[in-house]
Amino acid sequence: MKSSWLLSLVLSVLVVSFISALTIGAADLTFNQVLLSLFGNVDEAGTVAHSIIWQLRMPRSILAFVAGCGLAMAGLILQTITRNPLADPYLFGISSGASFGVVIVMTLTGVGFGFYLSFAAFLGSLLAIGLLLLIAGFNRHQQVESMLLAGVALSFLFSSFTSLMLYWSDPQAVSAILFWTLGSFSRAQWDLLWLPCLVVVSCLGLMLAKQRQLNAVLLGDEGAVTLGVNVNRLRITMLLLSSILTASIVALCGGIGFVGLMIPHIVRFFIGQGGRLSLIITALVGGVFMLWVDIASRVILDNQELPIGIITAAVGSLFFLTLLYVRKHESVI
Repeated sequence: MKSSWLLSLVLSVLVVSFISALTIGAADLTFNQVLLSLFGNVDEAGTVAHSIIWQLRMPRSILAFVAGCGLAMAGLILQTITRNPLADPYLFGISSGASFGVVIVMTLTGVGFGFYLSFAAFLGSLLAIGLLLLIAGFNRHQQVESMLLAGVALSFLFSSFTSLMLYWSDPQAVSAILFWTLGSFSRAQWDLLWLPCLVVVSCLGLMLAKQRQLNAVLLGDEGAVTLGVNVNRLRITMLLLSSILTASIVALCGGIGFVGLMIPHIVRFFIGQGGRLSLIITALVGGVFMLWVDIASRVILDNQELPIGIITAAVGSLFFLTLLYVRKHESVI
């Protein structure tokens, strides 16, 4: 009953958040204009307002929501399979690896957006996953403890390679690439939304199908093996799933950190972990969070947009430090 009530609340907040994302911006629109434009009454809403909503803010808001869902799911995957509450695509080096792959393609070919960047991001994240498993080791008793440290090291490594590529790049292209690496939804387009939407929906379906096996892993590797779960295969499959989610988002939005760390913790605080409804709520809360981060990026500074990654890094680092403090305090008690 509590979970159903919470799901209803999250869906209500999602509707309000989405309408707010369409309303608030450099050109402030009224609530009536948004509703009239959404339901097709262009004359009463105004042609300019209709164009702003459907050509600019609607694809941007959808991308923000999908990115939040995907990053929250990726973080939940990593925290589940490693049983480490500090796991996150950004801290595990997956996001940095995907960014490195995209920057290579952008600097060498000049490609701005498209399928090639998504493929490059996936290869970069796949490289990060491969190195992560190689460094952490395939022994299940050592793997969980080593993954976070290896991920942080890989994150710094790929970030240094990315900086090196930017150093060698054309000076005119550096500013655009640098702004992209900080995270932004400003270049959202209708024809580019299908890939991240398809990836997020497909991965959500696969996670729901594997929910019982993921729950078994939470009991420990030995307990999961006793229940008939192939832990190593499941862990590698989920790592690949996390890399696909991260890559599809990084290719369009750039590097956005700490979302996968914060959102699963927030949801877990209210309804715990392990149920299918918990997974769905985690994805929805991630989407709502990113919608409001996108709104903040548009209104904090006058006549300019603040990169998304700066906001999530500021909020996420405070959350990370708070989480470390709480865990330390609990261990002392």
